[in-house]
Amino acid sequence: MDKKMLSLEAAKARLLAVTMVHDAASGHPGGSLSCIDALTYLYFEEMNVDVKNPHWEDRDRFVMSKGHCSPAVYPVLALKGFFPVEDLKMFRRIDGHMSGHVEMKYNPGVDMSTGSLGQGISTAVGMALAGKVSKKDYRVYAIMGDGEIAEGQVWEAMMAANKYKLDNLCALVDVNGLQIDGKTADVMPTEPLDKKFEAFGWHVVKCDGHDFDSLAAAYKEAKETKGQPTMILAKTVKGKGVSFMENQAGWHGKAPNDEQFAVAKAELEAVIKELEG
Repeated sequence: MDKKMLSLEAAKARLLAVTMVHDAASGHPGGSLSCIDALTYLYFEEMNVDVKNPHWEDRDRFVMSKGHCSPAVYPVLALKGFFPVEDLKMFRRIDGHMSGHVEMKYNPGVDMSTGSLGQGISTAVGMALAGKVSKKDYRVYAIMGDGEIAEGQVWEAMMAANKYKLDNLCALVDVNGLQIDGKTADVMPTEPLDKKFEAFGWHVVKCDGHDFDSLAAAYKEAKETKGQPTMILAKTVKGKGVSFMENQAGWHGKAPNDEQFAVAKAELEAVIKELEG
């Protein structure tokens, strides 16, 4: 594992994400920035995918269950090589093909269109079950928001994954502690998440969602776990990488103005320059 390379790709993805949201004057930067490290690890280290054949039958699948975090998904896919980085300019444009929620029809590498919270993880369960029935070796990965966990459909999916012993399924909760209306602990308390998921029959692993060694260990443990699905609880910082966005619920779904974007751009470019040096 080349941690410097992963850090560089994650920093580039963050800059692209903030640029997309700024240029579109809308989008969801906070929760996108918090899960970019996990996404970068998945696509550049963990998942078995082919950028030249996005619909390869035996590929690993990924579902971004918190679908509004498309500013995290699209840049990582572009940097991986699924489509040109220049295509990101079409984000949220009326004449474009990159909607504000993750969309699969026009974007190579996207395995599922998402947006209605709770539905993505259900789709991932279906993909994993299909793999079992078809006797395929592919794995299915998903990322959920900790605010999304309040959706009842999530827990129906948890029960189904346990029933069918989907050890080819690994989901991750982006535990940044914030959602659109404030702290998750205030809006709808869901802790202790580890005990809840364990009660629903999942193997639970905790990790630092911004540390690649920690992510690597978590995904390794998930792959080695047999007979049950794995849930990774990744502790993260909402708005990670942009000083004035970090740990601020107000940046859940707001675009930076020109002055704010200049600050964010300078901070992220400094990180990129240091990593390239």
